[in-house]
Amino acid sequence: MLDTITRLTDETVALFDRAVGRMFRRAEVREHEALIRDARAINDKVRVLAKLGTALIEARESGTDLQEAIASAIGWDKLARSVAEAERLARPDRADLPALAARAWPVLHRLGPLFLGSLCFHSVPAAAATLRAVELLRSIYEGGGRKWPSSLPTSFLRPVWREAVLSTDGAERRIWEAATLLALRDRLRAGDIWVEGSRQWRSVEDQLISPALFSALREAGPLPVAAPATAEEYLAERRTLLEGRLSKIAAKAAAGRLDDVQIKGAELKITRLKAATPEEAKALANRLYRMMPNLRITSLLAEVDRWTGFSDAFTHLQSGAPADDRRIMLTAVLADATNLGLTRMAEACSVASYRQLTWTAAWHLREETYRRALAILVNAQHEQPLAVLFGAADVSSSDGQHFPTAGPGEAVGAVNAHYERTASVLFYTHLSARQAPYHTIAIPPAGEAAYVIDGLLYHEADLNIATHHTDGGGVSDHNFALAHLLGFYFAPRIPNLSERRLYTFAPKSTWPVFEPFIGGRVDEKLIAAHWNDVLRLATSVRTGAASASLLLKRLGAYPRQNGLARALREIGRIERTLFMLDWLELPALRRQATVELNKGEARNALARAVCFHRLGRLRDRAVEAQQYRASGLAVVTAAIVLWNTVYLGRARDGLHLGGELIADALLAHLAPVGWQHINLTGDYLWDSDSGLAPDGFRPLRATATNLRPGMAA
Repeated sequence: MLDTITRLTDETVALFDRAVGRMFRRAEVREHEALIRDARAINDKVRVLAKLGTALIEARESGTDLQEAIASAIGWDKLARSVAEAERLARPDRADLPALAARAWPVLHRLGPLFLGSLCFHSVPAAAATLRAVELLRSIYEGGGRKWPSSLPTSFLRPVWREAVLSTDGAERRIWEAATLLALRDRLRAGDIWVEGSRQWRSVEDQLISPALFSALREAGPLPVAAPATAEEYLAERRTLLEGRLSKIAAKAAAGRLDDVQIKGAELKITRLKAATPEEAKALANRLYRMMPNLRITSLLAEVDRWTGFSDAFTHLQSGAPADDRRIMLTAVLADATNLGLTRMAEACSVASYRQLTWTAAWHLREETYRRALAILVNAQHEQPLAVLFGAADVSSSDGQHFPTAGPGEAVGAVNAHYERTASVLFYTHLSARQAPYHTIAIPPAGEAAYVIDGLLYHEADLNIATHHTDGGGVSDHNFALAHLLGFYFAPRIPNLSERRLYTFAPKSTWPVFEPFIGGRVDEKLIAAHWNDVLRLATSVRTGAASASLLLKRLGAYPRQNGLARALREIGRIERTLFMLDWLELPALRRQATVELNKGEARNALARAVCFHRLGRLRDRAVEAQQYRASGLAVVTAAIVLWNTVYLGRARDGLHLGGELIADALLAHLAPVGWQHINLTGDYLWDSDSGLAPDGFRPLRATATNLRPGMAA
């Protein structure tokens, strides 16, 4: 019961957060749409202005009459019409806050009493003024909105909102109400105001390990972080390393000895990598996949379960026993993975009714059982001899995959215009270099950077990841800092790298080549002042006292004056600068990041094929149900990757027995994410062991296609 109350409290605050954000995001959408709608008219006015300006300048230089120049260039009537239309098209330099508040007020006025009346708030001293305003608004709501104070407090508002409240005649109450709820949302995000009885929306101080426990851990031995005990040690080591790397790379750049990198003045250009997959490798992959036996997805899961027993991980909530009928258990997993749901899956399968599937899912499918099953599959795939050729065991990548959701629900307001202007969810998945998905989470469609560290720490597979790659969505200075403190080498593919600034310990003039790209000096005093807090934060994340995503989201939302957030950003600037220098110097690093992210894209294609029902549009409105969809999809794709790895290895062995030796360099280009040989749709029938040879495996299909010349070792 207590856990349910806590979860509902968290979801209530999250709903408020998204709803308020959506109200103000609509204004941005309207402005964008108006700009697109008026683009042609604006362009016409710019052309008229250019023509008019040219005529006036020429008339002034030649000494001719200016009025006549205007009349001959565009005509006075056309000029009058253009001026009138330009006045209509002109928009204020900043948002019209009174109008914005007026549009948002009807929804906020209905939401505010429900939200404030059901929760109890507390604050740090810096947010006391905001909390007093919230309590005042609560008392106004409780009085039915009939009693308002003679003057409304505004000291807690941002200057632009304060000005809007004070300069409005007659509508200041509505503007103040909207501004107060917006300020509450911002303070909740930052952790300056927290909710009693919440797990996610507690104060940051409460989410970290206690100072007493941190001191005890420090005295007992080295902390479980990859950072020195003192800021002086850290800064001295990073200063020596950074200045040495800057001098070395600057010398190489000045001599033109950086491979595929050109630095000329303020221009940085990195030549795009060329495709490195030889045609022979593509032909080999096609041939090996043509040798793979055809089968249903149900047969594939049953065979993988015989190898690994991963279905035993789905234990009963009370007894801890595995499911009595593995087929029903795996059918329920398939219902999540394919997006069919239990109702349609009951109609498409022959082994279970809807009632049986519902009972099995309720008692056996949980997030922890999904994680255990996924770990079993990942460990088994990594042990395959062929998988060793796919990539290093300590390298991984992560990426988000977009799935639209059906209408509002718990995810209301979860909109990212990069994908669509409809509600959606991201399945954020971590993938090993050997192409096994080892962690996945369903998250809102924005802010994926906060979840990068979670996947590296909170999986159950036997992986020791050292290097991790992401695309631009995973990049943040806080991630660079925390990854380093926890012992990971964070190596994202940063978009628009030339626009990212470097940070140094010495004046920028020390390295003339990099001077245009240096944004400033590292604030060593800030890092030293908050070093203990930084270590306490990293220790809390490492020990699981608080998740990295929760703390990073809070720190990212903190006001500028928060010392811990700024100190972590300064550390991130140091680590990002070191990484950017590695990126400029090492073509192998750039290629590895591209290769690993391409593996993620290939795995996403497989996931899209598996999650086929309703074209991947999720009907589940509950966050928990969406997480089950993501987990089921990860388990099924991991099973496919394992099965493909095993049978690709058997196909290679078959060619070896026939006298054809294949170079490992070609096998390294194989991707065990093909699905053309797997029937993912239709009726979900569970055959016995039909189709298996005496050795327990399915016979390969014969192929008459020989390897091209040069493919043999």
